[in-house]
Amino acid sequence: MHTTSPSPDSPRIRILGIETSCDETAAAVVEDGHFPLSNVVASQIAVHAQYGGVFPEVASRQHIRTIYAVVNEALEQAHLSLEEIDAIAVTRGPGLPGSLVVGLNMAKGLALASHKPLIGINHLEGHIYSAWLASQEPGDHHPPQFPLLALLVSGGHTELILMTDHLVYQRLGATLDDAAGEAFDKVGRLLGLAYPGGPAIQEAARNGDETAFHFPRARLEGTWDFSFSGLKTAVLRTVQDLQKSGRGMPLADLAASFQAAVVDTLVSKTLHAARTFRVREILVAGGVSANLALRRAFQEQREFPVHFPPPSLCTDNAAMIAAAGYFHYLAGHQDGLDIDVLPTWPLLTTETLSAPSASK
Repeated sequence: MHTTSPSPDSPRIRILGIETSCDETAAAVVEDGHFPLSNVVASQIAVHAQYGGVFPEVASRQHIRTIYAVVNEALEQAHLSLEEIDAIAVTRGPGLPGSLVVGLNMAKGLALASHKPLIGINHLEGHIYSAWLASQEPGDHHPPQFPLLALLVSGGHTELILMTDHLVYQRLGATLDDAAGEAFDKVGRLLGLAYPGGPAIQEAARNGDETAFHFPRARLEGTWDFSFSGLKTAVLRTVQDLQKSGRGMPLADLAASFQAAVVDTLVSKTLHAARTFRVREILVAGGVSANLALRRAFQEQREFPVHFPPPSLCTDNAAMIAAAGYFHYLAGHQDGLDIDVLPTWPLLTTETLSAPSASK
């Protein structure tokens, strides 16, 4: 799928994005697929912290309470009216059904009222296109180059995606059990840390020794898949042994050793796949891509340029949905008002490819 970029003299294309796949109510306006004119996020972290995770019914009710204000604020910050928007992009899936419905219905209503095109976006695709969003001045922006390998790491997904052009995806592999972000949350609870676990473990690991405990790295020879359940179990057993021995809990060392195991697994398999498929660049996106240890590990290697979204765009947001929507808009894609949510919608265009050798 090849998309043709507009000429420099063409009118600016402005996409309104709406994202409600989980517990963030978000809206944004992005110009020409790269430059956010606004990016509004109403977080529900404080609401769900008491549950130690996202409570679906509560999330959908919170979306209903805030969606109108969030969309209005996004348009106001962009200094644009709905009539000046070229299209409306909205997360269709994957995600929590009740949460997705709120955003999709809002987008349908806006599209119907304004006669603007409606474009349903895959949430994972949005995370990929967060790497096309600029945090600098337009002249300093250098978008990723194809072919590239995308590592998606979030609370619900850990996947390796090969891209040879815009909107063209080949899923090489994915997690067989816990996603990386999910593992961070579960281990965070094991260690008695606050929700969400990713930032809490990163902070706890700051002064820890990552070699204090040698936690396992699941290599899964012959595939591009990941597995983090064994690592989670190893941390659990270590914590139980420490509690039985009465030796105290070296929290910083446990957090640092766990974090190092996740980072090592993600980086080693990604680099191996990048070599195998001869990509030009690597893209890392999703909530876990904000992790400083993961960023440092990728930046320390010299084989491949690596793109990370700006930290503020790593977690769920609507600017990434608008960015993906821009490329669909250029390709002439448009959905009808009869589209429905797809809670388990995979980002997949071809068969899963097998790994020819060990991922070292």
